[in-house]
Amino acid sequence: MRPLRGRGRFTFGMTLMTRRFNFCAGPAALPAPVLERARDELLDYHGQGLSVMEMSHRSEAFADIAAQAERDLRELLGVPDNYRVLFMQGGASSQFAMVPYNLLGAGGTPNYLYTGIWGKKAINEARHLAGAHVAASSEANGLTAVPRPSDIAVSDDAAYLHYTDNETIGGLAYDYIPEVGEVPLVCDMSSSILSGPLDVSRFGIIYAGAQKNIGPAGLTLVIVRDDLLDRALPSTPTMFNYRVMAEHGSMFNTPPTYAWYLAGLVFDWLRHDVGGLEAMDRINDRKAAKLYAAIDASGFYSNPIATANRSRMNVPFVLADDALNATFLRDAEAAGLLNLKGHRSVGGMRASLYNAVPEAAVDALVDFMQEFERRHG
Repeated sequence: MRPLRGRGRFTFGMTLMTRRFNFCAGPAALPAPVLERARDELLDYHGQGLSVMEMSHRSEAFADIAAQAERDLRELLGVPDNYRVLFMQGGASSQFAMVPYNLLGAGGTPNYLYTGIWGKKAINEARHLAGAHVAASSEANGLTAVPRPSDIAVSDDAAYLHYTDNETIGGLAYDYIPEVGEVPLVCDMSSSILSGPLDVSRFGIIYAGAQKNIGPAGLTLVIVRDDLLDRALPSTPTMFNYRVMAEHGSMFNTPPTYAWYLAGLVFDWLRHDVGGLEAMDRINDRKAAKLYAAIDASGFYSNPIATANRSRMNVPFVLADDALNATFLRDAEAAGLLNLKGHRSVGGMRASLYNAVPEAAVDALVDFMQEFERRHG
């Protein structure tokens, strides 16, 4: 067995700290260069004499941080000029309610595609406000494959069609973008955004919780097309109103300033260290291919998802003998491989391979899995 490459060493002041490989689904790994830069700027941001955490969100210094973050994000994703970028609070779970609040003012029925737990939560939240129409579902196949385009039946009065591009818990990902004509397409991209190039113009709204590929928990990104800013229900709470947030530069109230700053550092890292989303896309393809190849070549591990819909970001797998789960997790942690336990609702294991998880982490995991199989298979 080759030595496990499960640890890296960073010097914080006079203290030598050990970094391990973190496969957590969220809050997830952050890029080491981002953490190092945040460390260096923590006490005194660019000679300001204070930390970003202590800085007024109305200050010129933070206005520059916020503006640069948006510019970098727009550059990465090629966001068209007729879209607003909002940096909001509440996580993707709040967006489950914000979307219908902001899009049902002109009438119509919310339409949803159901492919997993997060999509189901979005449907249930919409039902608090209106009757939701499920335009297609993966329930019949046990949530192991997404509906095909021909299966999608949008209602005649559809106000929008919502889907979850990547189901973090089940490891199920779409291999296409639904075509719905003039109906606004809304997508929860919490665990897939920034993992590769994206044609934003095909969507009405994209939203994503930050704690996977964007930055730390506490921030939520919303990209919304201008023509959808005036469709809110009259009862929409002010803090939920996209138009209000857009007009106030996402600062109607005090935003999560430090999370916004860290997200900006991640955007800068993607642009200048990684080389953009095309380069990130190639890296993510390699990482996922290595892990799936190891699973498929084994008689000890298995993945239940249809090959075309396997997630690059979240790879669930089970052992041939569930009685070995606790031993697997204990030994993995001892080898410097953290947070591999599957979600409590599905069990097994799950390796989340977000952008900040280095390719060396996947190599180390594959080495460990192969050695574990030799000892216990």
